[in-house]
Amino acid sequence: MIRELLVRDLAIITELVLPLETGMTALTGETGAGKSILVDALGLVLGDRGDVNLIRHGQERAEVSAIFELGANRALLTWLQARDLEQDEECVLRRILSREGRSRAYINGRPVPIQTLREVGRQLVDIYGQHAHQSLLRPGVQRSLLDAYGAHTLLFDEWDRAYRHWRQLSQALETLTQTAGEQAARLELLRYQVEELEAFRAEPGELARLEQEQQQLAHGAELVQGVELALDLLYQNEQGAIYALLGKVSRQLAQLGAIDPKLTPLVELLENAAIQIDEAVGGLRHYLDSMDIDPERLRWVEERLSGFYDLARKHRIAPAELPTLAEHLASELRQMESVDNRLGNLQGEFATALQTCRALAADLSKARASAAVKLAQGVTEVMQSLAMPGGCFKVILASLKEQEFSAHGAEQVQFQVSANPGQPPGPLSKVASGGELSRIGLAIQVLTSQWGGVSALIFDEVDVGIGGAVAETVGARLRELAKYRQVLCVTHLPQVAAQAHAQIRISKSYQKKTAIVELTCLDEKERVEEIARMLGGREITERSRAHAHEMLEMVRRIE
Repeated sequence: MIRELLVRDLAIITELVLPLETGMTALTGETGAGKSILVDALGLVLGDRGDVNLIRHGQERAEVSAIFELGANRALLTWLQARDLEQDEECVLRRILSREGRSRAYINGRPVPIQTLREVGRQLVDIYGQHAHQSLLRPGVQRSLLDAYGAHTLLFDEWDRAYRHWRQLSQALETLTQTAGEQAARLELLRYQVEELEAFRAEPGELARLEQEQQQLAHGAELVQGVELALDLLYQNEQGAIYALLGKVSRQLAQLGAIDPKLTPLVELLENAAIQIDEAVGGLRHYLDSMDIDPERLRWVEERLSGFYDLARKHRIAPAELPTLAEHLASELRQMESVDNRLGNLQGEFATALQTCRALAADLSKARASAAVKLAQGVTEVMQSLAMPGGCFKVILASLKEQEFSAHGAEQVQFQVSANPGQPPGPLSKVASGGELSRIGLAIQVLTSQWGGVSALIFDEVDVGIGGAVAETVGARLRELAKYRQVLCVTHLPQVAAQAHAQIRISKSYQKKTAIVELTCLDEKERVEEIARMLGGREITERSRAHAHEMLEMVRRIE
């Protein structure tokens, strides 16, 4: 609800503070006193378009602030928290217009774009009258009101879950189908490549082993000749084998060591060297015994190496990377081949989800159709009691094609109205005049108010063109609506004002040729005087006072 409205230097308003309470509040006063300017001010702070001409003459800027109690509006509180704009359980909106044409907006002291201010405003207040800030004209609000009126919450929640699941499966199926189509050529190539690599069966480390073996086999004769020469020099040469010469030197130094013991360690070194040579000779003989110079084996090794190099060139990688490539391509092939299985499973899940959506869509459509008839009848009855005797209200459900289903259901909801007899129904926003639209809005709000919506409703001269018993009915409907919402009503009719829980008189005076707007929260006696003025014009008589008192007493007796 709106707790307080502050206006500075807007139009003829210098500065005023408007405190507000729950229930129905009537704003009354002489024509031109500034009643509708307050509605304009509220529209500004809710995000309406600003005009520098609204700034009070002689001032550089105008300012409007409004304090709202959020109460049970948890959705808006969550919305504010998500944008780091929350401030306990209240929301302070502020709008500044400057002569330079700039317009600044604030939410709880933080600067925000005008669009953000407008989004918050739509969740706080509806204004009915010659204004654009009317949520009932929005298709989404019309649909929500119908669902709330028909108590479709559980059914709609079930539909919402089923629809989201169906859409997720639809998107996944589309992606998978597209992937399968685009990768058909890739799959064929992969199968060929994997088959070729698996046939070749390159093993990790195999290339290095083959290259080493190829070197050995290709130079086998050279290796044998070299090893035999080494054996001859080391051990087998009868005339000058190194092993024999080393033994001879060792024995000679051993004899000299008897003369000089310093030579003894050197003799040990020579003896160790002889042992090492003996072991080397054994190793060389074993190497010769193991040598197998097989031309067929050499040919096979070279063919195998050639296979490595050919495949590596084909795939543009190093030959040693072939085993890794084979594993990678085989893995990719397995994944792609699994698409067919996943596609089949997903198609089954999609078909089941679609059937569920069709069934829920039918249930929701049936429930909406039933609620639409009842809501149309109820609104039509209220309209006809509000000086629209030939009025007719309809709720049109336009079925959507299956591919057009949305999170909101399988049909579009539109409120249509015929304000006069013989006039065909048309969209709410195009058929009714400003005053008629206000009364239609009142009728809809009376029937749907207890099922949610914004917490504050402003009716700007909703009683235009009516009077007498109809005006009393309008007032009674507004008071009824105030059981569930905060209602502010700008009115010229005493029958409407008398129904209010509170009344504020707006008056205009002049100081030094400057217009001053004043607000007065009326007590019981002052309300009698104001309603008497509204009944009798300029001259207030005792009869008009008595009539005003009787009107107020009658409202109390009814309750």
